[in-house]
Amino acid sequence: MSRIAETFARCREQGRAALVTFVTAGDPAPAATGAILDALVAGGADVIELGMPFTDPMADGPAIQLANIRSLGAGTTTADILAIVREFRSRHADVPLVLMGYANPMVRRGADWFAEAAADAGVDGVICVDIPPEEDDSLGVALRARGIAPIRLATPTTDVARLPAVLDGAGGFLYYVSVAGITGKQQAAQASIDAAVARLKQSTDLPIAVGFGVRTPEQAAAIGGVADGVVVGSAIVEIVGVHGTAAAEPVRTYIQSLAAGLASARKELA
Repeated sequence: MSRIAETFARCREQGRAALVTFVTAGDPAPAATGAILDALVAGGADVIELGMPFTDPMADGPAIQLANIRSLGAGTTTADILAIVREFRSRHADVPLVLMGYANPMVRRGADWFAEAAADAGVDGVICVDIPPEEDDSLGVALRARGIAPIRLATPTTDVARLPAVLDGAGGFLYYVSVAGITGKQQAAQASIDAAVARLKQSTDLPIAVGFGVRTPEQAAAIGGVADGVVVGSAIVEIVGVHGTAAAEPVRTYIQSLAAGLASARKELA
C-alpha cells in the first residue's frame, strides 16, 4: 500500500478527514522551505502538497501567484525542489508528499526524466493542473510506471459524461475543486460540497479531498464531515508571505487549529 493510501486509511480508522496542506517550494527561499514543511507536519498535516513555482499559474489566485513570484525571484529551480523533497523524505519517512503545478516545469526535460527524478526524491503523487486526462500519455504513463500517483482534479462542471475520463488512470486521491475559479477567492456553499462528494463517491473508491477557499477550523470541520480530506493552501501561503523566513512557527500554530477543527468534527460525528 502506498503512503497516500496508508494515510487516508489511517485517518478513516480514526474517524476523521485527512488534512492536506499546500505551500509553494522556494517561498520565501529554497533554504526556508524545509522548516515550513516540518511545521506543517508538526501541526498535524497528514499530506503535503508542494507547489512547483511557475511564471503563469493560471488556476491560482493572488496569494499563490505572489508566492510563485517570490520563489522564482529567489532563484528556485527544479533541482532545488527535488532536493527539498529528498531532505523532507529523510526526516519524514511516512508522510505523503505530492508535487503540484503546471506542465511546463514537469515535462520540459521529458516525462520520463521528471517521473524518474521525482520517484528517486521520494514523491508520492503529482497534480498537474493543465494536462487534461485525454493527454495522459504526456505524463501519467511515466508517473504510474515509477509508482507515482497521477492525482486528478474534478470541479463543479465535471458532469457524469466527463467524470469517467477524469478517473481513468487516476491515483492517490481525487481532488475536488469546490468552486469554479481561482484559488483562495471564495468558498462553495456546504450543501453543494455535500452533494458533490456524494455524487463522486458513487463513481470511485479513491478518497475525495475537497479544496479551494478553506480557511477556518469551522470550514475544515464542516467539509471533513463528508469528505475524506480537506485541502488548505492559500491561507497557509499568506502566512508565509507575511512572516517570510520566520513563518514556521505561525504556520505550525495555524495548522494545529485546523487539525483541532477536524478532530472536533470527529467527536461530533461519534
